[in-house]
Amino acid sequence: PRELYEQPVNLFVAGFIGSPPMNFMPATVRGDSIELPFVTVPLPAETARKVEGHDLLIAGVRPEHFEDASLVSDTSRGVTFQATIDVIEWLGNEQYAYVPFETSPEVAARLTELQRELEAESSRTQLVVSLDAASRVGEGERTQLFMNTAGMHLFDPATGANLTQKKG
Repeated sequence: PRELYEQPVNLFVAGFIGSPPMNFMPATVRGDSIELPFVTVPLPAETARKVEGHDLLIAGVRPEHFEDASLVSDTSRGVTFQATIDVIEWLGNEQYAYVPFETSPEVAARLTELQRELEAESSRTQLVVSLDAASRVGEGERTQLFMNTAGMHLFDPATGANLTQKKG
């Protein structure tokens, strides 16, 4: 189960394992980087080779690969970006922030299909971000978030295959 969680073979497995589930968002390939709804992410050379020939992908990032940027001492392992927090769900030892975003019709259609396969409730397009309980980010606030890009997966929207899966 841990290997499937950390290195899902496809969109179905990525969306099935984990609670809250993996976030999926559109990723437009631009040479050696990808554009996500909030930020452009530089790609390592090996990853850029793996996604070569694709224009649009689905990026998958688990909620725990995000954090309130003010609580991250070393941001060299990822990217920071501005986002507006819609809702905060405080659970005592942790909290989840919900951040809405827009997506392309192609990605939206694939995610709707995935929700049917998983028998999941349909929801609007949003990131679920796990924040440390020390974060004081509030609902409706524009804030700086950090994303650890080492935890990002890139999926082919047509086949669902994980193009960046690291083989055992």
